Amino acid sequence: MTLPRLLIAGVLVLAGVLYFIFTPADKPVERAASGADSTPGQSIDRDELLALRTGDMRKLAIHTTPKSVPTLTITDSDGAETNLQAFKGRYVLLNFWATWCAPCRKEMPSLDALQAELGGDDFQVVLIATGRNPAPAIASFFDEVNITNLKTYLDPQQALSAEMAVFGLPATMILDPQGNEIARMRGDADWHSKDAIVFLSAMISGDIP
Repeated sequence: MTLPRLLIAGVLVLAGVLYFIFTPADKPVERAASGADSTPGQSIDRDELLALRTGDMRKLAIHTTPKSVPTLTITDSDGAETNLQAFKGRYVLLNFWATWCAPCRKEMPSLDALQAELGGDDFQVVLIATGRNPAPAIASFFDEVNITNLKTYLDPQQALSAEMAVFGLPATMILDPQGNEIARMRGDADWHSKDAIVFLSAMISGDIP
């Protein structure tokens, strides 16, 4: 073998060794934050979660490792400021939407029904209206489709959605109790379907059926 080929072969071998040394192994999705009311150390294997995705849940991308989320400010309808860290301690279904987005309007009743069924100390649906969404338009829409279990937060300058790489609406993320993003879906879904309830219930409880 000539010297140049030997050098190339050596570089490839070295690159492979470095890849296995410095590439982190996949981590399981943690069930709850340290100190939360849960069984310490309980976790869900990512492969088991992947296997549970049926129906619309097949569109849900589950990350191999949790991703941190921005600390940018959002406001409620009264102008009170908060951020995503305020929801730590439970699983969060974070949904970016807008009044002018037809698929958002289509899936909103299912999100409301999901909050009614699973919402509580361990789980919450959090809506963020991103961009220009006048308060009267939001109120009118919620009245029109009978949204009674949800409130929405506002991201009028689209700062949070831009930071979280939301390039189309609706966009839905799942945050773990540590406040990290562990899954994401682009496009609408029936979040109160049997497929969604089975998947989310298993994730929240850590009990794979």
